[in-house]
Amino acid sequence: MEVAISLKNVTKKYENFTLDHITMDIPRGSIVGLVGENGAGKTTLIKAILQMNFIQEGEILLDGKRMEDAMPQWKDSAGVILAGVEFASRLNARQLGACMSKVYGHWQAETFEKYLTVFQIDRNKNIKDYSRGMKMKLDLAVALSHQAKTLIFDEATSGLDPVVRDDILDILLDFIQDETHTVLISSHIISDLEKIADYIAFLHEGKLQFYMNKDELLYQFGIVHCTADEYGNIPDTYIQGVRKNQFGCEVLVNHLQDFQKRYPGYHTERTSIENIILFYVKGEKR
Repeated sequence: MEVAISLKNVTKKYENFTLDHITMDIPRGSIVGLVGENGAGKTTLIKAILQMNFIQEGEILLDGKRMEDAMPQWKDSAGVILAGVEFASRLNARQLGACMSKVYGHWQAETFEKYLTVFQIDRNKNIKDYSRGMKMKLDLAVALSHQAKTLIFDEATSGLDPVVRDDILDILLDFIQDETHTVLISSHIISDLEKIADYIAFLHEGKLQFYMNKDELLYQFGIVHCTADEYGNIPDTYIQGVRKNQFGCEVLVNHLQDFQKRYPGYHTERTSIENIILFYVKGEKR
């Protein structure tokens, strides 16, 4: 497995927050979904990869090279879309293309024109007059028009309607059909990531809680519905979190298949990535 981005004990300290020793390898040819609540450290991690934040500890390797050796060539091959960061609003799409041709060494004007047509972007309309969805499509057109091998999106699809989001997901899936391409995308819309991601990385309070293949994650975890007494009989090794109510307990268990074999009398069911995260964040610990 070739690694596109490798993080080794990456640590960034602020006065009231620490991104705490993050270690993970992002495989080439994959989509990695980065999830976590506001303030969990997703943007901090992405900015560290882009060298917008300087880390105090650890190491970041880009295409197998130390960050300082990989830049700026790596940035030229990365398409980046960050929430809240927009192009100059008084430019139109045609003018923006002319500017980008001077920014990127491998700018492809024909490809950019193709995406403007595909996305039905008005070439002569000022960017400030675009809708939120149209601005996102313009960002994507730029990201896909300079031979990018890596796409990094930070909450870029938030606030978009479901149709536009679905179009973007299809584009990302098409992008990684070339197995040299890689996508890292953070999002609060877990259902979107469940559709397209190969791996899920979950940050909570600056710590990496898990980083797993999506299919293995959904296979490994499950929910047990039981009484308080039955909950007391479940070994700690299975329990990841519990939510108690007047009717009994909902328990997030790990190693679901093994649990079902050992405790066939318990009512179990599959769960979603969103539910797993809610248990980690809000569930009680034994």
